[in-house]
Parts: sequence; structure tokens; C-alpha cells
Amino acid sequence: MRKSLAMLLVAAVTLTASPVFAEGTEAVAAAATSGGNSNRVWLVVAIAIASAFGMAIAAVGAGLAQSNAIKSAVESIARNPSASSKIFTTMLIGIAMIESLAIYALVIALILLFVWNPVKLL
Repeated sequence: MRKSLAMLLVAAVTLTASPVFAEGTEAVAAAATSGGNSNRVWLVVAIAIASAFGMAIAAVGAGLAQSNAIKSAVESIARNPSASSKIFTTMLIGIAMIESLAIYALVIALILLFVWNPVKLL
């Protein structure tokens, strides 16, 4: 279980970091070849890794929270089938709120990756 989770995190970091390297290859290559500007390259790499880890943590947290919410709703419906419509409606609203937290993390990761480009700023 832990090995598969670690492999999933490594795959997420690898897949998320590749667009960052493809976006500004000329600027990154120029920064890498000049002696004093190698910090720019490391800043781009750090932003890519931070975005990937942030989104991975948000996705895992949202998945666990949604599974707990669904489990509790199904158990409640099994105990009291007559209240299933109210429980189901409340569960859907709760799942939407949980999913919005993962979407907020995605928006922040995309802002870090594409809007705040340190190669252009420095």
C-alpha cells in the first residue's frame, strides 16, 4: 500500500513538472548557461515540485474525506431508510464542499506554475 502511494506521488511529480520545463525553455536555457542566474532554474524546479506535492496532498485528502462522507451516509441510510432523501442531499452538498477544497488547491498550483513565472520576473 505504501509503495503504491509513493509510486503514485512520484508519477504525479514527474507528470506535473514536465509542462514547466517545456514552457520557457529558451529562458531557462539562457539562465542555466549564464553563471550567475542558475537560481532561476532552481526556482522554477522548486515551484513545479511544490505545485505537484500540494495538488497530490489535496487530492489524497479530498479522496479520503469523500470516502468517509459516503461511508457515513450509507451507514445512516442503512439504519434509517425513511430519511434517505435528506441524508443523500446533505451528503451531496458535503461532497461538493470537499471537492471545492481540491479545486482551490488546483487553482493555486496553476497560479504558481503559469501566472507567477520567475524566469520572466527575475
